[in-house]
Amino acid sequence: MSQSARKSGICYIIGAGPGDPGLLTLRGRECLEGAEVVFYDYLCNPQLLRHAPGNAQSIFVGKNSKGRCLKQEEINALLVRETAAGKIVCRLKGGDPYVFGRGGEEALALADAGLSFEVVPGISSAVAAPAFAGIPVTHRGLTSSFTVITGHEDPTKPQRGIDWKQVAQIPGTKVILMGVGRMREIAGALIEAGMPSRTPIALVCWGTYGRQKTVAGTLATIVEQVEAAVCSPPGVTVIGEVVNLREQLDWFESRPLFGKRIVVTRTREQASELSRRLRQKGADVLELPTIRFAPPEDTQPLQRAIRNIHEYDWIVFTSSNAVETFLREFLAIHRDIRKLGTARIAAVGPATVSALRRFHLEVNLQPEEYTAGKMAEAFAAQGKAAGMKILLPRGDLARKTLTGELAGQGAICDEVETYRTVPEIDDLSDSRYDLLQGGADWITFASSSAAENFHALGLPLEHFTIKYASIGPLTSEKMRQLGCSVDVEAKEHTIPGLVEAIVAVETGD
Repeated sequence: MSQSARKSGICYIIGAGPGDPGLLTLRGRECLEGAEVVFYDYLCNPQLLRHAPGNAQSIFVGKNSKGRCLKQEEINALLVRETAAGKIVCRLKGGDPYVFGRGGEEALALADAGLSFEVVPGISSAVAAPAFAGIPVTHRGLTSSFTVITGHEDPTKPQRGIDWKQVAQIPGTKVILMGVGRMREIAGALIEAGMPSRTPIALVCWGTYGRQKTVAGTLATIVEQVEAAVCSPPGVTVIGEVVNLREQLDWFESRPLFGKRIVVTRTREQASELSRRLRQKGADVLELPTIRFAPPEDTQPLQRAIRNIHEYDWIVFTSSNAVETFLREFLAIHRDIRKLGTARIAAVGPATVSALRRFHLEVNLQPEEYTAGKMAEAFAAQGKAAGMKILLPRGDLARKTLTGELAGQGAICDEVETYRTVPEIDDLSDSRYDLLQGGADWITFASSSAAENFHALGLPLEHFTIKYASIGPLTSEKMRQLGCSVDVEAKEHTIPGLVEAIVAVETGD
């Protein structure tokens, strides 16, 4: 962001896309990365908030769990107030801000106040939802145009802005936004206006999410089909011959985890990889972080070890978190990765190795199985521990077993705490409320601490049928101690392994 923008304040009105967080534009992400205040609403995927700085203020301006809903005038006033205060403000709006998103009203409020703003277009649900349902809004040989119409207006009221007779006569595909609750009136109005009752039509609810539901039929049958399917907003209705291509072009709803709601309990920073892999399999992901990482209460032992790094023969990492936290502190002190000197590096697990490679560091010793116990065996097999001085950067909850076994092999071991695992208190996106309302098919645990802190929430989920997935034996052990079933445990104790374990159960492989 420019210095002038920082001094005077600016508001970025950003199209957040239709729901899938991967459909946010690069410009939208760039603006979020510099945000000081973020306003978002019901149609914005809360996972997009991770692109904002950790100290940015996130303000929900949609309808919350208590039924409170801000009026548009109140939202306008908030945007003006925060921008006028000289802040970098981001307003996330579902889809595209100017496609039935009332973004124009917010931009006008900022303009009338003499404030700077920028509109960042987004991918509209008008094209994205049909695409995820296997329906192209245009197709050579069928139609070369499409019309987007709001369905939020009641077709039965005496005076209305939409001429449904004219809509019925327009050639090409018709796309209606926000018309789920008025399907009977819309279909009836179009038939009455002369559109053939056999015209293909499809309703796509929650398009691009794993909870997406598509109902296809004709103008004559769609009302009963939608009512039987119990569809809920938001929804996009597509009318025209292109709907018939769905049988051939449906690529999203055939994925192995499609329609499965899966809870991710990792930290906000860590959740992205697991969430992304689950979404790639078609899952509807609900992020409910139960833990977060905090600096050590006493950083002196860590800093002392870093300053004396030349004394160590080996540095042993057992998690990617330890890599990230240790090396960030290391570079803050030494500013040059070469200051690691001749110390060799050992690592447990591919995620830890990947984290080291992001710092351009190679691994000298890695056990085939991803446990600390196997690391001790790897040292013993090669006789590499005796007489060696070994540094083990670790979290506060890490087990002491590895240190004891290496010391038993004749090594001089120093453990230093690089981070603390603490309970996550904030629930910015009402994920706990969503879980209590709708339940889930799976809850995943990628660490013992995540399982323990989720259990501490005491959420009453007994009336739901939920399966629980564990990343490995230590996590499974903790889950059982807490009285939680372990319905599947990853054979490979990694995030990809956890996802594949769930897929295997769901597909019967």
